[in-house]
Amino acid sequence: MKTTVIFPIAIMIIMALLHIGICKRVVKRLDVSKRVYLGIKIFVILNFIGIIGYIVGRYFITISNDLYFIFSTSLGIGFLFFVTIILYEFVHILQHSIPFDNSKREFFKKSSDIGVVAVSGAYWGGAIYGGQKEPIIININLNQNLFDKPYKIVQISDMHIGGLIDEEFVKKSVERINNLDADFITITGDLIDLPVKDIKDSLSHLSHLKSRFGTFYIVGNHEYFHGIEDAISYVKSIGITVLENNSIEVGDKNRRFNIAGLYDYFGYKVDKFIPDTQKVKKSLTPNIPTLLLMHQPRQIIKLDNLKPNLILSGHTHGGQIFPFSYLVKLNQIYVKGLHKLSNKEAIYVNSGIGFWGPKMRLGSSSEITLIYWS
Repeated sequence: MKTTVIFPIAIMIIMALLHIGICKRVVKRLDVSKRVYLGIKIFVILNFIGIIGYIVGRYFITISNDLYFIFSTSLGIGFLFFVTIILYEFVHILQHSIPFDNSKREFFKKSSDIGVVAVSGAYWGGAIYGGQKEPIIININLNQNLFDKPYKIVQISDMHIGGLIDEEFVKKSVERINNLDADFITITGDLIDLPVKDIKDSLSHLSHLKSRFGTFYIVGNHEYFHGIEDAISYVKSIGITVLENNSIEVGDKNRRFNIAGLYDYFGYKVDKFIPDTQKVKKSLTPNIPTLLLMHQPRQIIKLDNLKPNLILSGHTHGGQIFPFSYLVKLNQIYVKGLHKLSNKEAIYVNSGIGFWGPKMRLGSSSEITLIYWS
């Protein structure tokens, strides 16, 4: 079965379980009026229908942006049901463990039930509000005593062009990046979230990115879902350098370094466009620093003896919606930010300029990173 079919099926199964769980573990036990109970149950059913709409619109047919926004919000609420279930299970334990008399216990249950609904509503609202904010500029100073003058490197990741990340978003992002007057621009994967043929107008704006030494790109896992060959070919055609298990020597005459890039970790699963650290090592110019682009932070465990001075990654979205950062941590070694591995080695994990699925963020921000590397 193709990966593009397996992935949406997996989403549907997870969402179905969460919706069943919210009905059986929360809605059914709420001490609310029949009218409120019925209203919540109808909302849960409609939300799952919205998720079906999201899956169909994302992977099978084209839908309007307005519908896509509604359906993707349903997906986000589905994930937030997980948090609500955990919260209510905790409250349910309190309701049955605190030694109240019957009258007080009934009052406590009703009050805490209303509290759970209110907190969940505020939580959802906060996530939706956070998703509407513009990407912030994150300034990072990394001094490894490699150069006498720092390079200005802009990193963006996980733009996920398609759906709600439209042509206007890409155009504005390019303008903001160009205003940073970078030496290098790096794009660390998951650039697309639809087949290239459907988003060429949006992608074309990336040809206007300006920096002293150019723009460098590696694929992420979503390129495998939507046609990796077409993605690589088109990005090359608009003047962006694609790093494919290789490196290039770049920089000023007395400040040269290798910029290298790996295929994504997902290549191991589909057995094509597989990361090859040995091939990268053979392409490196010796005795100069190395900057490595790799989409997923967990790729660090498969670098063998490749020891770049700086690694730039993405993929995690910084967890996107708290507390899912803790779930991401189970799969990825680092979730966001700068992590120094030694005096001469570090990794920076970008939280993403865009988002996957719902336009929601809580506990993370969309970002454009400006790194001063010396």
